[in-house]
Amino acid sequence: MTTLADRFQAAADALAVDGWCVLGQLLPAEATAALAAECAAMHTAHRMTPARVGTGQSAPALRGDHTRWFEMNALSAAQQPFVEAIETLRHTLNRSLMLGLVESEAHYAVYPPGARYARHLDQLRGRDARVVSAVYYLNADWEPEDGGALRLYLDDDRTHDVLPRAGTLALFLSDRFEHEVLPATHERMSIACWMRRREPGALP
Repeated sequence: MTTLADRFQAAADALAVDGWCVLGQLLPAEATAALAAECAAMHTAHRMTPARVGTGQSAPALRGDHTRWFEMNALSAAQQPFVEAIETLRHTLNRSLMLGLVESEAHYAVYPPGARYARHLDQLRGRDARVVSAVYYLNADWEPEDGGALRLYLDDDRTHDVLPRAGTLALFLSDRFEHEVLPATHERMSIACWMRRREPGALP
């Protein structure tokens, strides 16, 4: 039986070779369902804010999701298993790839029907703290005709689409792969996460 540690090591090996990979069923179904319920409840209660682009401004034509950041020092019961899994993955990547990852950050994201996120790179201009991007999907029973795929722009002008099915985790190097979120026919929920290195000049 393949353990989570085995799968995380395989992910590290894939990142070393290809720079990206996709893992299925990161968490038990009930843990993913708890995250989905919390995300939906926050959105319904208007506890999310329109996402911003690199300029710090809301730009619905480029990015139409609403987000709510995790408070890493005050995680909810639903968030705890996800963050624990990401921390275990972070340690695996550090041990195998010597990436110097010191922390993670994450937020819920809800895309209304028809919303998108235009092609972009996760590493912010002039800042290289984000090293590994991770996206975890929360929608159960998602079908290809529902749209909403994460499109990765790979080497040699290739692309790879990741359907946002509950339990799927997409991983890729933040400074290497441009990507976009394609419009969906109904509401799309996910967790966006970044594993970060210490920025130059930051206190240890």
